Amino acid sequence: MTTTTGYIDLQINGYHGVDFNRDGLTAEQLHETCVRLEADGVAGILATVITDDLDRMCDRLAAIVRHRECDDLAKRMIVGLHIEGPFLNETPGYRGAHPADAMGPANVDDMDRLLDAAGGLTRIVTLAPERDPGMLVTRYLADKGVVVSAGHCDPTMDELRAGIDAGLRMFTHLGNGCPMQMHRHENIVQRVLSLAEHLTISFIPDGAHVAFEALGNYLRCAGLDNCVIVTDAISAAGLGPGRYTLARWDIVIGDDMVARAPDGSHLLGAAITMKQSHVNLVERLGLSDADARRLLVENPKRVIGLGGGD
Repeated sequence: MTTTTGYIDLQINGYHGVDFNRDGLTAEQLHETCVRLEADGVAGILATVITDDLDRMCDRLAAIVRHRECDDLAKRMIVGLHIEGPFLNETPGYRGAHPADAMGPANVDDMDRLLDAAGGLTRIVTLAPERDPGMLVTRYLADKGVVVSAGHCDPTMDELRAGIDAGLRMFTHLGNGCPMQMHRHENIVQRVLSLAEHLTISFIPDGAHVAFEALGNYLRCAGLDNCVIVTDAISAAGLGPGRYTLARWDIVIGDDMVARAPDGSHLLGAAITMKQSHVNLVERLGLSDADARRLLVENPKRVIGLGGGD
């Protein structure tokens, strides 16, 4: 396998022991995270802040922005921010690692607070279309040039189409943020795949979030031009088994390097790296290096307007 450098990861919650979703992030921690990411072949990330009390989300976004501003490496590596929540579907199974008590319907005032805290760096916002009345926030974000992504959601086909009409352009980690058991045909995975020509769909290629055979099917069905790979990495990424955090969660990761809720009911982010993602795409799915590069570099750049090649 040829080494591919310059990975662009649109969803990183933390890395190498550092959690972007805990209070007290330091400039040193952010710098060291960027050093580790660069050493692992990553050229740029969207630092991701997930659902919590709105004040805490704003504080965490502002801390990343503040520390990035004083660090040339962080400026180069953190090409933007991904705000995942709090306007998600609070139903068990769909909410995943996001706390239900911090969720609510989408509204422009709260969205503005988050955007202000993010200091103009917001590139992607993940929300549930069925929790966006009239698709007002979707349209508001799209008009500002922010990529609106559906995720942790269960919209009907009509709601998905209404979201697309309002500016929805992406879907966050398809096959996750949904219950382990759903209707065999009438489910969010099938709805999204049926509209793949209108959406860029992200996937986590660790074999735990989506089985490799299913991931191969999804990529073929959607078409590689309509897909991107993300890690959804938490603080365990780049390290080994041990104790880690993601926002309110304290996580013990075993030898399989899969981050699960203590009761095993759902996954809590991922511990995979982009380098391992590349290996999995080539060795487990049989993709060419060129096709892997489309998913790991070229398509993510296109989604957030960084251009095509290196």
